[in-house]
Formats: sequence, C-alpha cells, structure tokens
Amino acid sequence: MAKPKKKNKAEGGVGGGAGMERWLLSYADFITLLMVFFVILYSMSQVDMNKYAQMANALSMVFSGQESVLDFPTIVRPDDTQQPQDADSESILNEIRQEQAQINSVMESISQYIENEDSQSSEQQQTGVLPLPKLSDEIIIYQQERGLVISLKDNLLFESGSDQLTSRARNLIIQVGSLLVDVPNFIRVEGHTDNLPINNARFPSNWELSVLRATNVVHVLNEDGLVPAERISVIGYGEYRPLVPNEDSLTRSMNRRVDIVILKAKYDYFETPAANV
Repeated sequence: MAKPKKKNKAEGGVGGGAGMERWLLSYADFITLLMVFFVILYSMSQVDMNKYAQMANALSMVFSGQESVLDFPTIVRPDDTQQPQDADSESILNEIRQEQAQINSVMESISQYIENEDSQSSEQQQTGVLPLPKLSDEIIIYQQERGLVISLKDNLLFESGSDQLTSRARNLIIQVGSLLVDVPNFIRVEGHTDNLPINNARFPSNWELSVLRATNVVHVLNEDGLVPAERISVIGYGEYRPLVPNEDSLTRSMNRRVDIVILKAKYDYFETPAANV
C-alpha cells in the first residue's frame, strides 16, 4: 500500500512560507492607516480660515435644512506678534493699526476736552460761581471688542423723565461729532434706562424713552456735528442692557445712559446696506 505523500511547505502547509508571511498584510495596512492619520493631523494644523468658514456655513445650512444664499465674510483677526505671510496680510495689519490709531486719537481728544471743561469748572468754584458738574463724573470712555464706547450719563444729557437734550449736552455731542467726521467707521447710538417703569402719553414704556433719547443724540451728531447719516444707527434697549444690577438710586443712575459706539471696521459687513455688499 502506497504511503500518503507529505505536503510540501511551498504547497501551503500550516507551517509553510505563505502562512508565515500573512502578517505582512496586516502590518502594511497598519502602516498605511498610520500614515493617513499623520497626514490628517498635518492638514488640520494648516487650516485655511476662509475655507473653514465656508465649510462651517455650508454644514450649518445643510443641517438646518436651509439653502445657503449669503456669502458671509470671514472675520480676520491677525495677531500683531506674528509675521505676515503675504502682501494681503501686511495690508490688513496696516489697516488695523491705522484704525486703532484713529480710535486712540478720538479718545485723547475727548479726554482733553473733558479735562479743559473740568478745569473751567474748578476755576468757577474758586471764584464763588456755582460750578457745573464735572464732565469726568458724567462720561465713561472705554474700549470693547466691538469698538470704542463713549458712555454719557442721563444726568448730563436730559432732565429727569425727558428726552430733550440740555444745552451743555448739545455742545458736548457737537464736539464728539466733529471728532468723528473723518473717522470712516459706522456708529451706533444706544439708549438705556433703569428698571423703574414709565407710562405716560409720550413714553408708554422705557423702550420709547430710550429710543427717543438716542434719536435726539443722533440728530445733533448728524445735523450739527455733520456726521453722515448713513453711518449712524439708533438702538433703544430700554432697561434690558444694564451695566450693573438695578439695586438702588446709585446703580440706577449708572444704567441710565446713552452710549455712542464707534464700531471696528470688521463689523462693516453687518452695517452696510445690502445693495452695497
């Protein structure tokens, strides 16, 4: 009886060479996936912000079931400590520096005007004349991410419960307007009240009071300060944007104000009429 023939290793036995080399397939797959993983990591570190914004906008529209019809701008926030990569970046940095220089100039000019007014008030007090309240106690100037804020307390601007500007307030607003004529930024004038309700024939609520106060400031900025009307907008917040909680007479007086906001240029898209975009 013939003995069964033994399988040759080359013919695919369990211990054959082909079986021993199968691990190479898994190893090759692992190396390929690892390479793809590092390529993705590298690509994520080189983000194109414009493409990223377009993708985010497109995904948002898809998931909300809407069709994207607006080409929203990418808000560029270059870091002054980084070297610009091209001419466009250098141009953007120069524009931002120029804008900040204009804002600083406006701040310095208003501060100088306030200092001069307060100096005259001190001189009147020394001569026995009843001095006017110091402007430095009635005006707060500060910068936010959105731009420069000139906050005017209502004691300086209006009589209690009125929307009519005092003569001193008109002079101050004309002075502010003369400084803003050559500044190309958009301007928001925002009216605020405290939380004490008002209800009369002229002001059914604090909203009307805040809007009319802001509107009267705008009229002076435009008509006497010569700031172009297309650069100004009016907002009335009523009692709903307080600086501090309305707890007593002092905090309420802080919340009654009109803010003149010089917006940074990166918000131009949201202020420019749609026909000009």
